[in-house]
Amino acid sequence: MSNLSDLVGSHVRAESGRIPQSSTETEFWSGLSRVVVDNIADAWQRTTEAYASTRQQHYFSAEFLMGRALLNNLLNTGLVDEASDAVARYGKNLSDVLEAEHDAALGNGGLGRLAACFLDSCATQNLPVTGYGILYRYGLFKQTFESGFQDEHPDPWMEEGYPFVVRREELAKIVTFDDLVVRAVPYDMPITGYGTDNVGTLRLWHSEPMREFDYDAFNSQRFTDAIVERERVHDLCRVLYPNDSTYEGKVLRVRQQYFFVSASLQTMIDTYIENHGDDLRDFHKYNSIQLNDTHPVLAIPELMRLLLDEHNMSWDDAWNVVSHTFAYTNHTVLAEALETWEYSIFDRLFGRVLEITREIDRRFREELADAGYDQGKIDYMAPISNGRIHMAWIACYAAYSINGVAALHTEIIKRETLKDWHDIWPERFNNKTNGVTPRRWLNQCNPRLSALLTRLSGSDAWVTDLDKLAELERFADDEKVLRELLEIKHENKREFATWLEHRQGIAVNPDAIFDTQIKRLHEYKRQMLNALYILDLYYRIKDNPELDVTPRVFIFGAKAAPGYVRAKAIIKFINSIAELINNDPEMEGRLQVAFVENYNVTPAEHIIPASDISEQISTAGKEASGTSNMKFMMNGALTLGTMDGANVEIVDAVGNDNAYIFGALEEELPQLRQTYSPRGTYETVPGLKRALDSLIDGTFDDGGSGLFHDLHFSLLESNGYEPADVYYVLGDFADYRETRDRMAADYRDELAWAKKCFLNIIRSGRFSSDRTIRDYANEVWKLDATKI
Repeated sequence: MSNLSDLVGSHVRAESGRIPQSSTETEFWSGLSRVVVDNIADAWQRTTEAYASTRQQHYFSAEFLMGRALLNNLLNTGLVDEASDAVARYGKNLSDVLEAEHDAALGNGGLGRLAACFLDSCATQNLPVTGYGILYRYGLFKQTFESGFQDEHPDPWMEEGYPFVVRREELAKIVTFDDLVVRAVPYDMPITGYGTDNVGTLRLWHSEPMREFDYDAFNSQRFTDAIVERERVHDLCRVLYPNDSTYEGKVLRVRQQYFFVSASLQTMIDTYIENHGDDLRDFHKYNSIQLNDTHPVLAIPELMRLLLDEHNMSWDDAWNVVSHTFAYTNHTVLAEALETWEYSIFDRLFGRVLEITREIDRRFREELADAGYDQGKIDYMAPISNGRIHMAWIACYAAYSINGVAALHTEIIKRETLKDWHDIWPERFNNKTNGVTPRRWLNQCNPRLSALLTRLSGSDAWVTDLDKLAELERFADDEKVLRELLEIKHENKREFATWLEHRQGIAVNPDAIFDTQIKRLHEYKRQMLNALYILDLYYRIKDNPELDVTPRVFIFGAKAAPGYVRAKAIIKFINSIAELINNDPEMEGRLQVAFVENYNVTPAEHIIPASDISEQISTAGKEASGTSNMKFMMNGALTLGTMDGANVEIVDAVGNDNAYIFGALEEELPQLRQTYSPRGTYETVPGLKRALDSLIDGTFDDGGSGLFHDLHFSLLESNGYEPADVYYVLGDFADYRETRDRMAADYRDELAWAKKCFLNIIRSGRFSSDRTIRDYANEVWKLDATKI
């Protein structure tokens, strides 16, 4: 694009109403973003048209944690240098312009980030795949810390406009509830691929009222009444995962789910009719739908409704289409965590969908009874039982493919979580170990390391084929390469330290080990175990100031769901530990704790390249896969964790000598539980009692909330419905302590450490989402690349 500077200047003028030199970084970001959209518009339309006429895959997900879009699109389209020169012409720095972008608040944790990585890989591999979700106004929430407690605020990420979502007013659909009719207006986000002209699409639905404003009510001075309906409709898209601890919260969640799947299915049917005629009996031959967890499972009865009621198909023909269209990804090993809804919610919101769900339930029961299964098994597996509708059971019955997301996870769901389904339909089950895109999580976020890998490889072919890094094994003992790797890590640490001090006023030591745990705050992920170790290490140093300790910075990033009280207590506990350690002059240059506020994609892009250790310490058998473990690995951080989720496959790839593994194994835990005494462990394991008792002995203040007493109690006493220390925090503490101490000692041997890091990087190929998507495309979706 030879006249990029002129185009940028023109768009910035239009955006700001001023000359570019007087415009803000935000106005430059918006102008440059519009230039990028302008540049890809023709290819985007050609891609959409090409995909419409072939077999397509549709990725349904309640969240897509996309991260910032501008740099990603500049890299993918090869425009970084031109863009840098273009903004420099007007006295601006591209880095400052890029920092003006807000993260798109469309997701929360690994589930949404996985969906985003998948779209990137689909676009890069020219696969006809479209994502479908909701255009949330505020997303999850913006997190701040007030006296160490999590505080939640709206995250108005689109208030200043967002050029990478394009409103498609003419493609709006009508979604009908029994008590509400809503316009679903699509906003499309382009998904550029690396080294290809193809541009995929993420379609995000926005809920709008049929009538924006009630003039009669307003003119009768009933001013609030004039906008009641509008606000009720907008509630559908206001936040991701509204608090469902109340009945009305649950109703809103179900509304959201139905809203986006109904609009998406209507679009798919219209596209099919336009390209293949109005006989929908072959719909499944041109369309596959991947259900990313249970949130979009309402698509199953809704597609039945559309085929039966809107297109006059028979039940058998419609069910044949449905049962060959849907594939289901399970993301949990906990059967009790699978989504279920009260029968009364369906009865209130959509009587016809409930009627169809009841018929699915009746036919399921009949089918299993005819096959000779006992009534107890049938009642457990039935879509409707005990006044609740089981979304995962509907998915398992209707889907032609059911997959787990790591080898261990898939074996657990086959053996336990979905055992009854696997017993009857084993052919439906398969594993698709998760992956992450090397474009964002290495090439983009770690340019120093990327440049080294490209130089050693002789090309950047690894960016789209991460397996090529394995060819660099010959450099694993090259001292010059290893020292360059150490210098790159140190520079990344310095850069992160500068970013963190600017962002939160926390100054950290870049010469220390950066020991990091960044992920959703949940008890099974065991941030509590990490916190107890840090506190124990602090007390050991206080007892023996001469103790030779490798300097460490402990980095956390996590949000707790607004209604998850104990997770919020753990955040407060970690922040209390940080306050204690960071304000103790004896710890200066030795220990620091940094909790990064409002953790999302952009902070991760700063944290991961700078980290030395990746804390993946969930109770064995509880983490489905994990994806941060893969991002850390390809950036040269070593896994310190349990044999859980994809950690198992990471250790398989790098070997036991290049990771730090501790803790009880998944298959050992049932036997250990039989004799496990949390209180006995607490009394006998060195350092544990003092660290745990700090919750209740006056060391820390929870503001009179009782949260710390509850944490202490949960680890030592049963509450009647779950045992004490249900996630084996105390049980794994001794091994965790020994392993982490050993890791810190090993860190001092620079070259040996650098070799471990290098081997992790070059053996990370199997954890590229490109590999995951190839597996899905070949084995589940039966999809061919369609290059424009």
